[in-house]
Amino acid sequence: MNGEFIEALEQLQREKDIPMTSLIATVEAAMASAYRKHYGVSDDLRLEIDFDQRTARMFARALVEDEVAAEELEDTLTAGVHAEEKEVDAAEFGRIAAQTFKQVVMQRVREAEREIVFDEFSHRVGEMITGEVQRKDARNAFIAIGRTEALLPANEQIPGETFRFGDRLKLYVLDVRKTTRNPQIVLSRRHPGLVVRLFEQEVPEVFDGIVEIKSVAREAGARSKVAVMSNDTQIDPVGACVGHRGARVQAIVDELRGEKVDIVRFSEEPEEYLKSALSPAKVSKVVRSEDERAAVVVAPDDQLSLAIGRRGQNVRLAAQLTGWRIDIQSQTQWQNEAAKAEKEETAVAEQEAKRIRVYELARELGVPSPELVEIMQEEGLDVSSHTSSVTPEEADIIRDLLLGGEGTLEDIDLGDIEIEL
Repeated sequence: MNGEFIEALEQLQREKDIPMTSLIATVEAAMASAYRKHYGVSDDLRLEIDFDQRTARMFARALVEDEVAAEELEDTLTAGVHAEEKEVDAAEFGRIAAQTFKQVVMQRVREAEREIVFDEFSHRVGEMITGEVQRKDARNAFIAIGRTEALLPANEQIPGETFRFGDRLKLYVLDVRKTTRNPQIVLSRRHPGLVVRLFEQEVPEVFDGIVEIKSVAREAGARSKVAVMSNDTQIDPVGACVGHRGARVQAIVDELRGEKVDIVRFSEEPEEYLKSALSPAKVSKVVRSEDERAAVVVAPDDQLSLAIGRRGQNVRLAAQLTGWRIDIQSQTQWQNEAAKAEKEETAVAEQEAKRIRVYELARELGVPSPELVEIMQEEGLDVSSHTSSVTPEEADIIRDLLLGGEGTLEDIDLGDIEIEL
């Protein structure tokens, strides 16, 4: 084999980006397969390449028995086998062996390419890359990223977005899967992570970690909300992300084909965070239930529709952003419900006070309580004989009141006892 063979290897290395050591191992395996097929032996083959001299030589290694007289053998376990190498001329291989060599080389090269692609992109899951639209079928788009083609499925595209051949897009690497053929690189244009990576690209403070993105809620193609905080008290996180005259956030909006992006201020205080998350609406009150991570948010009547958003989008995104369940009420609704709740509480308190007063009256009149009556009846005692100051009928009325009944004491002779019910 001459320098042309080495040049072919070097060309493969450049075109396929496969390490030379892998190529040599591949060729070595292919030649060994072709050699064994041609000669019908199981010898090992070794490829020796001198890149300086531009030469390549192939050696077959076989185990050979030593010719030793039987009377000289003292130990049959250690006698008589050694390895020999002989140089092999590849030109001696037959046509079938040459075809075997070519098939094995092509197969191994494809396998090496697949491994290189998988290793390169499996470490880039969660990153943003730039790709070029190559083609599109009825549902999916196929994106060229370097020498590799990746898939942008229909369910990972921004609704309503159209592509033309050659369009350059920013995409989020969603997954890298091994398949029986080439690795499948799955991309996304609707994942919230794409918004994060765009902010890292457009806002140096985010890239450097001075401004931190705490949460993202997104309805691709319509609206995104991004909660940010600053690790430097001298830097306003919202202002840094918006940029001078909105230039930074506008670049992100343009890349997302007009999708609105709300930048809100993150806070450790749930009330403040919820108020911020519902912007651009201004809310007046947040009443939260810590155990359930739920909150009632009260908005002025003229801000209610803005707080809810079109088809509930604003409050839905705010809930996703904060992780809280949000119930929006208008100021009027809140006041009416508060008045109703207060009235109900007053009624309950009055009923409890009435029950206590009836108990006091029963004790004064010697009327057994319902619980005591039940015990006395079980014991076979005469209940009426234990009512000192009222008739049995009057005692029944009092006991009914003790159970929360709506009876009246007007027909009961209270004697000198004064008690207001």
